[in-house]
Parts: sequence; C-alpha cells; structure tokens
Amino acid sequence: MAAKDTGSLRALRRTNSERMLSALMEHGALHRAELARICGLSRTTVSTIVADLVMGGVVIEVVGDQVARAGIDASEVDGRARGFLQANPSAGAAGGLDFTLERVWCHLTDLSGETLASDGVTAARDTPWQERLTAGLTLLDDLLSQAGLDRGDLVGVAIGVPGPIDLRTGVVGPSLPGQAWAGVNVAAEFGRRLDVPVLVENNTRLEAVAEFTWGAGRGVDDVLYLGLSTGIGSGLLVDGNLHHGGARGGGGEIGHLSADSSGASCPCGNRGCLVQYASLPAVLAALTPVLGKQAGLDDLLAAAAEGQPDTVRVLREAGEHTGRVLANICNLLNPARIIVGGELARAGDLVLEPIRATLRRTAMGLTRDAEVVAAELDLGARAGASGAAALVLRQTDQLVTALLTAGERQPNEAV
Repeated sequence: MAAKDTGSLRALRRTNSERMLSALMEHGALHRAELARICGLSRTTVSTIVADLVMGGVVIEVVGDQVARAGIDASEVDGRARGFLQANPSAGAAGGLDFTLERVWCHLTDLSGETLASDGVTAARDTPWQERLTAGLTLLDDLLSQAGLDRGDLVGVAIGVPGPIDLRTGVVGPSLPGQAWAGVNVAAEFGRRLDVPVLVENNTRLEAVAEFTWGAGRGVDDVLYLGLSTGIGSGLLVDGNLHHGGARGGGGEIGHLSADSSGASCPCGNRGCLVQYASLPAVLAALTPVLGKQAGLDDLLAAAAEGQPDTVRVLREAGEHTGRVLANICNLLNPARIIVGGELARAGDLVLEPIRATLRRTAMGLTRDAEVVAAELDLGARAGASGAAALVLRQTDQLVTALLTAGERQPNEAV
C-alpha cells in the first residue's frame, strides 16, 4: 500500500511540475505567488516543487537586470526580485530545418527563442531526399557544435517541406514538379536518426509561424499569411494556434482558388486560379514582351522601381486578383491582419495597395478592415527554419515533458 501511495504522490508531483512549467513557458517570468494562482496550487506546493526544478536546472531565479530582460516592469518588483522565476533558456535548444527546392536552412534557438545559430546550404533541384536529409542533419550538428551543444541538448526539431502533409499517415503529398519529399514520411525518417520529438509542417505555414512569432504578426491573435512566390500558399493562425491544413493536410492552397471562373484551365482542374495571375512565374510571363524570356526577380524589381508602365500595370493587376480572393477569405475567416510575403511582396505598395483597395471594395463591411502588411522576415528557407524552431517552442506539452525528463531527480513527498 505504501508503494502505491508513493507512486500516486510521484504522479501528482509530476502533474503539478508540468502545470507550473507550462505556465512559465506560456507567460514568461512569474512571481511565486502569481505562479501559484495561475496553477491553482498552494504556495507551499509551488515553493517545494520550484526547489527541485531549480536544482534540476529546468527553472531559474530572475534577479537584478534579468528582471527587465524578462519583460517585467520594475515597478512590479517591490523588492521581491528573487521571487521571480522563468523556464531556464539554457536548459535545451529547439531546432528548425527547412527544405525548399534549392535550399536547406537550419535555425537553432534557446528555450526563450533567442537565436543560437542559423545557416544554410544550397541544393540542386534534382537532389534526392536522402541526400537532403543528410545535408540537414550535418547542418544541424554543425550549428549545435558552434553553440557548444550536441544532439542531447535538443528538446525537439521541426522540419519544413513543400507540399501537403497527410495528417493521418505523415506522408508528404505531391506539389511542385520535382518535389523530392513526395511520398516520404519525413517525421519517421528524421525520427530514426534523432532521439527527440520531430514535427513536420508545410514550409509556407512555417513562414506564417515565424512572422507571427517574430515578424509582422506580433501582438495579433488572428493572422493570415500569404506567400506570393513560385506558387501561392498560406498559413492561418486563429487565437494564436496554427491551423495545420485540415483532414488531409491540403488546406491553405489559396493559389488554387479561382480569381476568374472564365480564365484558363489550371493543372489542378480549376479555371482562372490565382496562381495563374499573381505568382512570380505568372507575372514574369506576362512581362516577357517587356523584360524578355530570361528575366528574373531582380529584373522585375528594377523595372518596378523605375516605374516602367507595363510592369506597374501587371503588378497592380496581380494585386487586384489577390485582393478579390482575399475578400472571400476575409468574409469566411475575418483575420485581423494579412501578412503578404514571398518574392512579389518585395515590390511593396505596387502590389500591396491594389490588394488593400480591392479588399476594401469587395469584402463585407464587417471584414474589410483587415490590415494588410508586408512580411518582415527573410524569404524562403531562412524564414521557414526560424518558424520551425518557433513551432517546437509552441508545442508546450512535448517541451515540458522533454525538460522534466532531462532535469528530473528523485522527488520528496510534498505535492
């Protein structure tokens, strides 16, 4: 009976530890009294468990200048600085990897989100997934070494790949031609090589997480991210939670919503898809008579900066098509802020202003006031990798389990 009672006490102790650490991860630095209130625990229980968490290196005391750095108003301290606690940023690291057709990027943060290291390498379009996986792991190990860490310090890794991820099977579906990860269970393949939780997400949605966490989405709960790139994808956060793409992982394909039902046929089976008007290839194709067949993004941006009339017109039309599609999205979801990223967003107001004007003109009165802003972070794989690391930090349950397992010691009888 005593053994059973001891087991029950330990289980309760673990539950209370998880509750407290989750609160610190969600709210940041807290005073013991506030932590007790949020968790619904007695101050005695909080103090006892905190002592073990501090000894295990999972929680630290915040004192002196650390109070301000933790975001606490100095007027709130009242001589109790020693009583403020936070999850230990150095108790582990979060890793993010992002794979585009031609890049592999890795981003490493501590548990407060501070960047430890970030770097990328190029990859040929025809590089098979096995070689991409090896390149990603090599990059991860190199960055861990730069930070004085190893794989044992990781609490989790998130992976970004193009295309939909079937949430039932974990297998990546087809998207762009030549997509190396199609048909691969990416989480399983990385999981066999990394002894930590592995998350996999579409890389456009990871760009959305990055902007929400560190970029143009800060301070807003309901955000829609739109990437105007080679294709057109999106990421949606509602009440701060990422929508993972629906039953089969195929949600967010805004590029294949019709901007003109009488338009040309699209390979997806629809007609007049937005991707046929507002993707980078579509805009460059429309400007071939002006910029030439070999023109790229830099040529487009240079012509736009010079005010070349046809370039300005085509960008405006791309923005108007995008605005009409977004009006329907706003009527359905009513996001507070729309963040426009991808290569075409670098044209600035030449694209954004037509989006705003069309949205104001065609959306319902209750939804047309969505703020439309440009993305703030770097394009492509770099942003996706930072969003991947942020996704790890947002998986509070897994993160807490990893931290407590790493820092656990024999508890005493207090619960």
